Amino acid sequence: MAGKKKSGETRKAKKRAEHGLPEKTAILQFIKDNPDKAGKREIARAFGIKGSAKIDLKAMLKELAEEGLIEKSGRRMKPAGALPSVAVIDIIGRDRDGGLVGRPANPGNYSGEPPKVEIRPQRWDNGPSAGVGSRVLARLRPDDGVGSAYTGSIIKLLEREVKAELGILRKAGDGFRLMPITKNQDERIVSSNDLNGAKDGDLVEIEPLRSGRRNHGLKSGRVRRVVGSAITEKAASMIAIHANGIPHIFPEAVLKEAEAAKPVSLKGKVNNVAATHEDWRDLPLITIDPADAKDHDDAIHGMPDPEKEGGYIATVAIADVSYYVRPGSAMDREALTRGNSVYFPDRVVPMLPEKISNELCSLREKEDRPALAVRMWFDSNGRKTRHRFHRILMRSHAKLSYQEAQNATDGITNEKTAPIAEFIIQPLWETY
Repeated sequence: MAGKKKSGETRKAKKRAEHGLPEKTAILQFIKDNPDKAGKREIARAFGIKGSAKIDLKAMLKELAEEGLIEKSGRRMKPAGALPSVAVIDIIGRDRDGGLVGRPANPGNYSGEPPKVEIRPQRWDNGPSAGVGSRVLARLRPDDGVGSAYTGSIIKLLEREVKAELGILRKAGDGFRLMPITKNQDERIVSSNDLNGAKDGDLVEIEPLRSGRRNHGLKSGRVRRVVGSAITEKAASMIAIHANGIPHIFPEAVLKEAEAAKPVSLKGKVNNVAATHEDWRDLPLITIDPADAKDHDDAIHGMPDPEKEGGYIATVAIADVSYYVRPGSAMDREALTRGNSVYFPDRVVPMLPEKISNELCSLREKEDRPALAVRMWFDSNGRKTRHRFHRILMRSHAKLSYQEAQNATDGITNEKTAPIAEFIIQPLWETY
């Protein structure tokens, strides 16, 4: 039987040669070199195929498709499993020379492990540059060199909206499955190439792959990170986050904006807005929070009113987030979506990135911070007589816990409260 098949192939090859048709390998190479541009007409023109020989060319292309070597994309031909000429690429790392390397965000029907794409250096004079973690739209071309299967040139940067699902990873045959932890989730297939260090039984967070390809009727996903055991406090928080649809992954544009933010200055501009803060750094504002608080967003000060006997002046300051988060910016839009921070026993899902919430807008001890303040005047009967708002530059003179502040008013001081008990804490207590 094998002999007959080989003989038949030989006859076909001889007939094609008589009609001026090229070898199959030549056709395959042309299709590879011209992704998404190689239709039957273009192939015929490239090899000078005319007349009745076009019928033999059609038959040859059909054979190549049946052999799984090419596939049809509209009227064009491309190597089986090949990526399109333009695709969305996730930048996953760098090569030894520092060049960017990516993988297709949606590998489609590509057989085996998704191919690597070597990104050519960008030649933009201005504008944002792609880096590891970026998502880009790129023009692709098969690479005959060693290493990546494709080379790509960036057309534009895309904002990457990362969504995630939570579940238990379970071994299933040669691969893995994500077993859902909420009713509105789907079970998903996770390839061994997409485990990111996860093991059977781990509670994991995955990024769903939007590929149309299914395995056993299931969509696929890749592990973003391993949460840990499913019975820990940490796991309970993550399950609650996913079950209630709490947004906890910041888009790339939001993180870039936060990282670009600079500390406050009384000179110059921030986001093209002139700095107009009054210098109140000498006013001994202090923060008083729970001992385990991670961020400190309000500060207070109290003192007798020097102009009215029996009266007091109280000042309350809160971190000036608007100094960093401008209307209509990516951080502003994300904050509107989130609405508030969400607190769990082991974590906080913040409304703003950590660079803003826990650093630049946390009223840290002895550090300059922008703030909005209200100064209030009270008479001897405790009635507010007037108030005034200010945009200020402040410096917290002390970070106290509730217990430290209370002890100091009761005459029990420590190394931190002893130097400030008389002229900061006691006047504040009297104002209260």
